[in-house]
Amino acid sequence: MPSQLRRRDDGVFEELRNLITEKRNPRTMDLDTLPTEEILRRINAEDKGVPLAVEKEIPYIARAVELVVAAFRQGGRLFYIGAGTSGRLGVLDASECPPTYGTDPEMVQGIIAGGYAALVRSQEGAEDSSEDGARDLLERGFGPKDVACGIAASRRTPYVVGAIQAARKAGGKTIYITCTPREEMNIDVDVAICPVVGPEVVMGSTRMKAGTATKLVLNMITTAAMVRLGKVYENMMVDLQMTSRKLEERSKRTVMIVTGVDYDTAERVLVEAGGHVKTALVMLLAEVGPEAARQALREAEGFVRRAIELAKKEAARG
Repeated sequence: MPSQLRRRDDGVFEELRNLITEKRNPRTMDLDTLPTEEILRRINAEDKGVPLAVEKEIPYIARAVELVVAAFRQGGRLFYIGAGTSGRLGVLDASECPPTYGTDPEMVQGIIAGGYAALVRSQEGAEDSSEDGARDLLERGFGPKDVACGIAASRRTPYVVGAIQAARKAGGKTIYITCTPREEMNIDVDVAICPVVGPEVVMGSTRMKAGTATKLVLNMITTAAMVRLGKVYENMMVDLQMTSRKLEERSKRTVMIVTGVDYDTAERVLVEAGGHVKTALVMLLAEVGPEAARQALREAEGFVRRAIELAKKEAARG
C-alpha cells in the first residue's frame, strides 16, 4: 500500500468505469450473505457461460491459428504478452508446448510484465509502462516472421498495448485476446479475439471468468496449430519429448494403442527409433526400418498418416 496515493487520473478512471470487466454483476450482489455452497453455485453458474462466449469467437480464433501456423512454417515464433493473470496464462501455455509437442522452447514464448518474479508474486504496477512492453518484446529479437499475441482482459493494459504497437512497427503479425466487446476494440491488430464473459462474480476479479476464457482460447490456438503442423496422429500426441518416466510410459502406450503391439515390442521399436514416437509408428505400420521411416517423415513434412502411405509405396517399389 503506498503511503500517498497519486492524483486522480480522469482518463484511466473513466476508462475503468466503462469497462464491462469492471462492472458489478447484478446476479451476485448478495454474495457476502450467502453460505458456502450457495457461493460456489453462483460461481459455477457464471462459469457455465464462458465456453459459449468462446464459441462465438471461433472464426476469429481460426484466423489467429492460420497466422501462427504460417509463422511457424517459415521459422517464425509466437510471443504471448500480458500482465498479471493474463501474463501468467501466456507463460503457462508457452511452457507446456515443448514437453507436449516436442517444440523448441524458443518457438512459443511467454512475456509477462515484471518478469519471471511476477509469476509467483504480484507485480501489478509493472503493467503501466507501454515502453517496457515494447522493450521486453524487442529484446527477444521480434521480427517480421513472428507473431505477437497480446492478452489483456480489459483491453487497455499499457504494457500489452506498447508491445503490440512495437510488433506492428517491426513488421510482425499481431493477435489480441480481450474480454471486452469487439466494437470497443480500438487497437490496430491483424486478429482480435473478444470472448465477452460479462461482469465477474467479484467485481473486477478477471482471474475468474475472463481468465478461464483466456485459458480456453490459448489452449485452442496452440493445440490447433500443433495439429496443423503434424504433431498429432489421430488424436494422440506423437511429438512429445520423453523427458520424464511418465512421458516415457505414455510414448510406449501411444505406440501400443495405435499399432496394437505389446509392451515389449513398443519399447524395443522405440529404442530402434531413437525414442521418436513418430518414427516408431511409421516403422510398425508401414513395416519398414528406422531410416526408411525417417525419410518418409521428412518427405511428409512430419505428418504420420502421410508418411505411412509414402513408406508403404516405397517399400512396395523396392
